Amino acid sequence: MNEISPEKIQKYYHQLLTEAEKAGYHLNSDLDLTLELVKSLLTNEERYGYQSCPCRWASGLKEEDRDIVCPCDYRDQDLAEYGRCYCALYVSAKATKENLSQPIPERRPSKEERKKKAEKEISHPSSLSLPVWRCQVCGYLCARQEPPEVCPICKATKDRFERFY
Repeated sequence: MNEISPEKIQKYYHQLLTEAEKAGYHLNSDLDLTLELVKSLLTNEERYGYQSCPCRWASGLKEEDRDIVCPCDYRDQDLAEYGRCYCALYVSAKATKENLSQPIPERRPSKEERKKKAEKEISHPSSLSLPVWRCQVCGYLCARQEPPEVCPICKATKDRFERFY
């Protein structure tokens, strides 16, 4: 595996920063930590062909790891509950030094639980496993435990979402 150049890390960091800000998210202001996480994302992309979360074990099979491809499926719930995602790449606008330094529990189900869930979804395709949220401003729909902090389309805040289904 090739060493990832500092230039490539910086370039990708700026790309992530721009994308995060456009979508209403924030990257961790601890630049040393954030650059290490960016380097790890690029390393995982080189290793597996996709950017799995650097703080979780990836199987090397994208289908099995789809939930931990950055940004992972657990990011928004972790942001809402703990002020940061599991690896702390993404942080909420209200993040403090205290909640950024505290460990948070792993939200990802075990491999066996993920397999059972996938089998259940295949056998009952009409049932939704997550609530659907609707942005009252632009109509954006998303299926997750909680609505996003900020609508990725119109930038409306979390309080402008209603449970749709």
